[in-house]
Amino acid sequence: MAETADDRLRLLIERIERLEEEKKGIGDDIKDVYSEGKAVGYDTKIMRQIIRLRKMKPDDRREMEAILELYKTALGIE
Repeated sequence: MAETADDRLRLLIERIERLEEEKKGIGDDIKDVYSEGKAVGYDTKIMRQIIRLRKMKPDDRREMEAILELYKTALGIE
């Protein structure tokens, strides 16, 4: 029984290690795409912000934008 549990643990650890490597590879690919965007003149900070906004639900995005406008108005920004 202990050998089976040990084998299972080893397999789980190996899977996690493979997934971590894949995650690193995907992270490197994402960096490359941002670099490509920067090379053709796009602002990578804005690209990241757009991606963050696109992940949000439309209602959440509208609420955040409304609160941001309220704060900007209160602080005399714009």
